[in-house]
Amino acid sequence: MVKAAQSEGVRKGNVAMRSRAQKGAGRRSAGRAAPREGAVASAPQLAGEPAPPRRPGRPSGAARAPEQRARLLDVAITLFARQGIVDTTLGAIARDAGYTPAMVHYYFKTRDQLIDVLIDERFTPLRNALGSAFREHGDDPVAAITELARRLVAMAGEYPWFPSLWVREVISEGGLLKKRMSERFGDTHQKATFARIAKWQKEGRLNPDLEPSLLFVSILGLTILPLAASNAWRNDPARSRLTAADIARHALALLTNGVGPR
Repeated sequence: MVKAAQSEGVRKGNVAMRSRAQKGAGRRSAGRAAPREGAVASAPQLAGEPAPPRRPGRPSGAARAPEQRARLLDVAITLFARQGIVDTTLGAIARDAGYTPAMVHYYFKTRDQLIDVLIDERFTPLRNALGSAFREHGDDPVAAITELARRLVAMAGEYPWFPSLWVREVISEGGLLKKRMSERFGDTHQKATFARIAKWQKEGRLNPDLEPSLLFVSILGLTILPLAASNAWRNDPARSRLTAADIARHALALLTNGVGPR
């Protein structure tokens, strides 16, 4: 009977313990189900809400991307004009722009890719503007040549890097920019220009003693070369006061009237 009484006591104790445990779990569950006002919702409560937008995978904010890319192009073209393409690395462009190398590589994986972008976005528009001088004055060669010289001088004023870069990378032998542009455009445009000059000569509209293949080089020599050298004339008393307008006037006088008296 003693054993029976002990067994009955143990059974009642176990029932009481289970009852208390269930009551405690109920209170904890109720506490979780009703968070206090202002409390942060738990992860399950956010499951149905949209996830926050992912940050753009670029070195800085997406809104500044065009500005950053344009600055890199500006710095690159300035360094190319100053020290040449071969001697300018992407790292040097990053340092001069005040950006990290990672940012440069985000926009331009290689220097060749950067050069191609510069050709498309910076050089091609200038090239088209120069070529249009001949198209706009197809019946007046003197006007076409005069306009070409004016545009070269105007471009140098608007883009200070233009004369030095053209001399270093286009006119000079082995210029990398000349090589890339030749690969891109070929010589079709050049041949068409030579043919037009020869046609003008046959029609009696242009001096027959002119060499078509040297005409454009001569115009560059009268405009771009002096403009590229103008920085070196700062301490030259005879030429330090020359302006772009003076260079244009001199070039046009030689092109249209030669060196003889008027």
